[in-house]
Amino acid sequence: MAFRPLAVPAAAPQTRLVKRPVRLHPAWIVAAVAFVALVGAAGFRATPSVLLHPLHAEFRWPLATISAAVSVNLLLYGLTAPFAAALMDRFGIRRVVAAALALVAAGSGLTVFMTASWQLVLCWGVLVGLGTGSMALAFVATVTGRWFVHRRGLVTGVLTAGGAAGQLVFLPLLAILVSRYGWRAAALVVAGAALLVVPLVLRLLREHPADLGLPPYGATEVVEPARPAGGAAARAVGALAQAARTRPFWLLAAGFAICGATTNGLVGTHFIPAAHDHGMAQTTAAGLLALVGLFDIVGTVASGWLTDRYDPRLLLGAYYALRGGSLLVLPSLFAATTEPSMLVFIIFYGLDWVATVPPTVALCREYFGASAAVVFGWVFAAHQLGAAVAATGAGLVRDQLGEYTLAWYIAGTLSVGAAVLSVMLIRRRGAAFTEPAPVAAAPRAWSYRG
Repeated sequence: MAFRPLAVPAAAPQTRLVKRPVRLHPAWIVAAVAFVALVGAAGFRATPSVLLHPLHAEFRWPLATISAAVSVNLLLYGLTAPFAAALMDRFGIRRVVAAALALVAAGSGLTVFMTASWQLVLCWGVLVGLGTGSMALAFVATVTGRWFVHRRGLVTGVLTAGGAAGQLVFLPLLAILVSRYGWRAAALVVAGAALLVVPLVLRLLREHPADLGLPPYGATEVVEPARPAGGAAARAVGALAQAARTRPFWLLAAGFAICGATTNGLVGTHFIPAAHDHGMAQTTAAGLLALVGLFDIVGTVASGWLTDRYDPRLLLGAYYALRGGSLLVLPSLFAATTEPSMLVFIIFYGLDWVATVPPTVALCREYFGASAAVVFGWVFAAHQLGAAVAATGAGLVRDQLGEYTLAWYIAGTLSVGAAVLSVMLIRRRGAAFTEPAPVAAAPRAWSYRG
């Protein structure tokens, strides 16, 4: 007496069978590899804040000029995201992420040969911007959308926290390398780290759970991935055209633009130079920014947990309002030494750094359905547009006024405005548009025969 599977009709080739129990769902392995790639991407993006003053000292380029290269990086980092999400749908996650890491290695490594500011823009701005943009938060949305049903918000928070971990790992190391061996050593370390991640991505970063005959984590049915029609660029632009007709898209994009301006653009780029202006050692300031990353891991994971349980609109409003208050008091906290009040700011701001991401991803999924990852890529592009404007704007403020105080006050006021935009989403809670869900594969039939 034995169990035997019934023959499966040829008309249903998508039906799959798991022949043995799976103790650890491969979704967790994919999430772990994605986390490592995101840690690296965050480290690559942390480099400019450590190198601003060394480049200014060696080449005598104005801070506004160096900040412009950072702005190009931030802008391309955002604009690449929706196209990268569409490319992942068409060509696969592994190919896109491996190519992105190669671009980062090339961009960082070539900086050691530069002699003019336009070369800085090309290497830091264009190459590293395109590479890190392909591993941006749209990558997080793609991985969680494909591989998770349960714990989706929590995993989004953990992967987003990979950016914070990257700061934690790379910033103190890069600051030490710059102080002891010069900025070129730091650039080469970043290039080498990017290349080391490539084999891990090619070996372990799977595309779809259906490729392994498994449902996503928390689901009961194997779902064959829908193959996108048309080119990746057309799909990315089409998703934008459809989303741009809706009110939620503009509210989310405007709020996330302010998020980018007040994190990557201002604090991520100019906190170390601002602290240095008040007599603080660069390594000390880098350590404080790394602490922001440490506490952001806690804050972002907690935000993912909360997003699974509470209205993400309310969470966004609270996060932006608290961030605005903290930035308004920051100018009074700078000193030559690390005072307790600054440590309180670092802890508080760290908990809120990118806690906005899990609820924003959840709202994109709610409003935009199957196009959520690509639409979130465009929302994230707005995030990086805000970051680019803030990076250049704060550099100009510092060049013209000799201090950053005005930049902090503007950022705090904008954050309060983002809280208002988030509350406006509550008034229009209905879905912006929906797309038909992919057809789930029927479970394979089994029979008992004596």
